[in-house]
Amino acid sequence: MSNQEALRSRLLGIDGRGYGAYKSISGSYSFGRYTLFIDHVQSDPFAPPSRLRVRVDQRLAGFPPELYSTTPRRIALEDYLMRQFGRAISRHARGHRGTGKSGLIAIGHCGQEILERTGAVVNKEYVEIRFTVGLPARGRTITGREALRIFFEEVPSIVNESLFYKSLDAAALKQQVELVEDQEFLRARLDERGLVAFVANGAILPRESGVSDRPLTRGRVIPFQSPPELEVSFELPNRGTVTGMGVPRGVTLIVGGGYHGKSTLLRALERGVYNHIPGDGRELVITVDDAVKIRAEDGRSVEKVDISAFINNLPHGQDTRAFSTENASGSTSQAANIVEALEVGTRLLLLDEDTSATNFMIRDGRMQELVAKEFEPITPFIDRVRQLYEHQGVSTVLVVGGSGDYFAVADRVIMMQNYIPLDVTRRAREIALRHRDERRVEAVGTFNRVTSRIPLPASFILEGRAKVKARGTDEIVYGHMDIDLQDVEQLVDPAQLRAIAEIIKYAAKHYINGERTLREVVLAVLADMDREGLDVVSPFKGQHPGDYARPRVQEIAAAINRYRRLQVRQQS
Repeated sequence: MSNQEALRSRLLGIDGRGYGAYKSISGSYSFGRYTLFIDHVQSDPFAPPSRLRVRVDQRLAGFPPELYSTTPRRIALEDYLMRQFGRAISRHARGHRGTGKSGLIAIGHCGQEILERTGAVVNKEYVEIRFTVGLPARGRTITGREALRIFFEEVPSIVNESLFYKSLDAAALKQQVELVEDQEFLRARLDERGLVAFVANGAILPRESGVSDRPLTRGRVIPFQSPPELEVSFELPNRGTVTGMGVPRGVTLIVGGGYHGKSTLLRALERGVYNHIPGDGRELVITVDDAVKIRAEDGRSVEKVDISAFINNLPHGQDTRAFSTENASGSTSQAANIVEALEVGTRLLLLDEDTSATNFMIRDGRMQELVAKEFEPITPFIDRVRQLYEHQGVSTVLVVGGSGDYFAVADRVIMMQNYIPLDVTRRAREIALRHRDERRVEAVGTFNRVTSRIPLPASFILEGRAKVKARGTDEIVYGHMDIDLQDVEQLVDPAQLRAIAEIIKYAAKHYINGERTLREVVLAVLADMDREGLDVVSPFKGQHPGDYARPRVQEIAAAINRYRRLQVRQQS
């Protein structure tokens, strides 16, 4: 390790030289209160910025051990430090100066969710932050004195303000750590209470806008209030008693007029698989951690999925027990999405009528009379939803605005009226009884089988110098093939896609062997991550691991399932 003066000398020595001379500053440098690691130096001003780490000895950082004594507490603390480091950047960094990315200091962006990330590490030995810097240049000529300003003025100010316990708001930090602990505690107790979700009284569910996930604060904001019939209470470790609406296992409908809050409630439940920051409004909207949002997805590829419980007897004898297509319809894609979710494991399906294929969801009595069942290959979801619960133990929460036929299969009906939920189950059952002869159940047999699939290694061979990368929250590039994830709605952060891209590559190298099922492959990778950290999938071993956030089993599998070169064999 060199001292900081060695870095100063090197920067002055390469001032005015060609950009490639920046390579000489790679290494580690002691700055007294912290160590700076320059792990990777970019090749030119337009290339991805240089990767750096700052490490502070815990004896100097001074974070009390109780703030990181458990995994949820540690993740909450690491998230808090990343946010503080980012805020300090905005206060102290001058920003762009020169060509390309010159002068830009950045750290992974954290949204409303608190995710396990590679951007920060806290343990009993040290605190570490991973970030990037665009090394400054004019054209391709090094501006060494600007680099000095970054390393000797801006970075020290950022570090001193964000990585030492005494410099931080101890009360706010404690609040976030204890909140995450409460969220994890509550989620772990849903099962024992017979629930799949919980929405606390006082929660703020509407978002600021269609492009902002922050809470709505302007205009008339109506805090959530549970119907008395569904109200339950939990005693949390830190917050004490919290009361709100418990969503029971089984089939739950969310009904109501347009713009009354149906989809807003469902979206909150979708995101309830994640923990949220203080002030988000949905801090205590908690959903079982394996819940999956299901929708129609026209045009997606499907590889040997058994959708026969929903679609059978297709024209021309196409086999739906091992259904494959490069261009799925709304109904076949929605059927595949459900079966794939069951294949990797879920206790709760979330559906919205607005994003579902109508012919997959319902066939009313009039249509049954006109089009005979022998000419209709689709068994609608309404005729399988109770079987999913009774035979698979999988609950459903469904937003319905136009099909009252679902009243007959629901355990609970919640009506949103001016953003206020009302339990209208009894009235819905009375209506269902009056109209019970209008349609016939079309399901044949029971839903008691999910066929697991085994991914084949040949699918994942990368040719030549083909790379793996992510683009935003919508797309992964694996080799020369794009994986479209824009309809996988529970992906919330680009860092999750970056992690999934590396996870697929890692899984192909270590676990996809033609013997393990898709679920076994994904769980094996996540077990490595549990044991060795998210860094285990990074190609940058022992260095800055990139900006990754931990994805769930369900989204990793969703990405693999949408890979158009995927080949599988069904497990016999």
